[in-house]
Formats: sequence, C-alpha cells, structure tokens
Amino acid sequence: MTQRLLSLNTYHYRRGGSEAVYFDHDALFQKAGWETAVFAMHHPQNEPSPWSRYFADELEFGNAYGLLDKLVMAGKVIYSWEARKKLARLLDEFTPDIAHGHLLYHHLSPSVVSLLHDRGIPTVMTAHDLKLACPAYTMFNRTGVCERCINGNVLNVIRYRCVRDSLATSGLVAVESGIHKALGLWRKNLDRIVAPSKFYRNKLIEWGWPEKQVTYIPNYIDSSAYEPQFAPGDYFFYFGRLTKQKGVETLIRAVADSGLRLLLAGTGPDEAYLKSLVPAGTDRIEFLGYCTGDRLKQLIREARAVVLPSTWYENAPISVLEAYASGKPVIGAAIGGIPEMVRSETGLLFEAGETESLRECLLNVAAMPSGRIQEMGQEARALVSEQFTSERYFDRMRALYEELLPSAGKGVGA
Repeated sequence: MTQRLLSLNTYHYRRGGSEAVYFDHDALFQKAGWETAVFAMHHPQNEPSPWSRYFADELEFGNAYGLLDKLVMAGKVIYSWEARKKLARLLDEFTPDIAHGHLLYHHLSPSVVSLLHDRGIPTVMTAHDLKLACPAYTMFNRTGVCERCINGNVLNVIRYRCVRDSLATSGLVAVESGIHKALGLWRKNLDRIVAPSKFYRNKLIEWGWPEKQVTYIPNYIDSSAYEPQFAPGDYFFYFGRLTKQKGVETLIRAVADSGLRLLLAGTGPDEAYLKSLVPAGTDRIEFLGYCTGDRLKQLIREARAVVLPSTWYENAPISVLEAYASGKPVIGAAIGGIPEMVRSETGLLFEAGETESLRECLLNVAAMPSGRIQEMGQEARALVSEQFTSERYFDRMRALYEELLPSAGKGVGA
C-alpha cells in the first residue's frame, strides 16, 4: 500500500534554507514512491501546486494593514481558525499517514498541528530555528545571545524588543508565545521534533522539551550538483544575509587592515552600515549583492576558504555543506551547531564575535601552502559526500516515520 506524506510550510517558494528543505524533503519521498501533498500560505512568489486551492490566506507582517486587518492578523498569529478550516478541507481529500511541518509559527499557527492531532495523524516538525523554545526564534537580540526566557517569562521579549526591534511586534509575539506555552499547543500536538544539529537538540531539551520527543537528523546536500575546485583562490568568501547575528561586522573589521581580499554575496538590513565600515579607497572588500545558482557556485569554488562569522546560535548551516561540496575549507565561529560541522581536517574555528581571533584564522589560512588548502578541501568534499547524503537523510527520516506510524494519534507529548 502506497504511503502518504503531507508537508506543511508557511511559504511555497524557495525563500531560504528551510524552504529548500521543505521542497527537497517532499521530492525525496515522491521519488521513493510516496504520495505527497503540501499545505502553505498564499503568496505572489509561490510555485504552482495542485494543492494551492486549499492554502491559507496571505499574512505578512511587513504589509500596510489597516486597524481592522491588524486585529484579524493578531488573532491569526495566536491561532488561525482560517488555516485550520482550509487544512481540514485538504485532509478530507488527502489523508496522510504522516505529516511533517517546517516553518509554521505566526502564519499558519499551531491550529494546523492541533487539527492533525485531532485527526489522529502523527506529526513531525523540523526545528529550523529555536522558536519552539525562544519566542523570538533566535535566542538573539540587540544585546547579543539571549536566553532570558528560559524560565518562562516571555515579558523579556517586550522589554528587549526582541522581534524586529519593534515594541508592537514584540508585544504581539510575547502574547502569542505566552498563550501557546500555557496551553501546550506545540508540546501536546507534535509527536516528534527533528533537530538538524546536536546543539539544537540539546538546547531544546535544556529549555524543557522531553528527550524522547527530539530526534537528531542532520541536513544533507547533493554533492554531485557541485563541481569541486581544490586549488585555492585569492579571496575569502562570505555568502548569506547581511544582518547583525550573522557576524559580518566582525568579519569586515578582521579583514580591514589585514591586506586580505574578501568578497561578500548577499543583501540585508545592515548592508549600508556594513559598507560604511570598509576603509575608504580599498578595493579588497567587495559587496556583490544577491547571488544564486551557477554564479554563486562559481564564487564558492574559486575562493580560498568560506567564512561563517555568526554571533548567534546557528543550527546546521547548509552553507557549510555547499562549501565542502565545492572543495573548500570553512572558517567558522565556534557557536551553535557550527563546531559539529567544522573539523580540524576541513577548516578552522574562532571565538564568535572576536575580531582578533577571526583575523588570526584568516591570516593562518592565507599563509598555508596551497597543498594544505587542497588537502582540506578534499577532506571536506569526502566528508559531505559520505556523511551528509540524501540517502542517509531519507533512511533516518523514514525510520522515524515508521517508529511513529504504529502509535498514530498517541502523541508523545499528549
């Protein structure tokens, strides 16, 4: 009998890493012969889907809502009856053996997982961020890494304006998180959490999730889609969002007076500020803007090393796997899940947020013989090709699903 999988995510287009996992996960199970369906939110950039007629209405915090619309939006953030009703219609047509959520939070809300639980459908959710513990997703705000809410006082979200540095948005999220925690809407309705890093698994357990409810399954990459180039280039490369938690300021300050060359690909709210840190007249630090596809792959493989200077609790960055697949070593901040992925054979670690520590690593790699850089790149490529494969990911995920199927509807947190 053919098994059925329902995947849920806020967006149905490749907006970021979590959406890539959402699409690729669905494709893997389709390839293995499963019947699949998806549920998401309507959005102008969504990819076509035969299931879009059931999608929830668009809800975007950045839109210019009127007062009435804002009140409706606030209610949906806490519990979206509209999303629950539309998902119910989909389930009347397609009854899955298992459901797998990705990013659901404010837009679809826990209403969808409570419906799945009520229908007796085992439900798994991947922790792409720390929202299941931290109201603001990241355990990071303008003061730096923050775990003040660990004892349940979500008022800290308002005090420190943890969401978009906005009092109004932070207040709404504090109310949402307080209600969700009090009612156990995530805890009671999710059968299992998938943590892509051991760090995230341990952090969720530290914040109160039962050990038996959190399973470590690392991400994967199709290394065959990347052409490795082991010979080192003459520049260091960063690609990603230009935001405070990504640590790009630390990187620019580390490179500024080092004589090294740095290329940065990406956009974000801190772009203008970061450009202002570049010493006048220098051409050694270049902002390339948004890059993707073959252009991005070329920039990675022609670099000397890829740098991840994050100052927040990164999960399991796909960018590390992309660098490895391209035959490049990684210089990473020793924070979150990064140290699990950056080994002495494949890169170097530095103290997160410390300019001198990062500069020392950069100069070390700059001075390395080409042969040593190539060896590290070859080790990196071998690691990703052997340990972070779609086959391993699929086998682990299928085993998890099979573990849950016999006890459908008897959620571990129930």
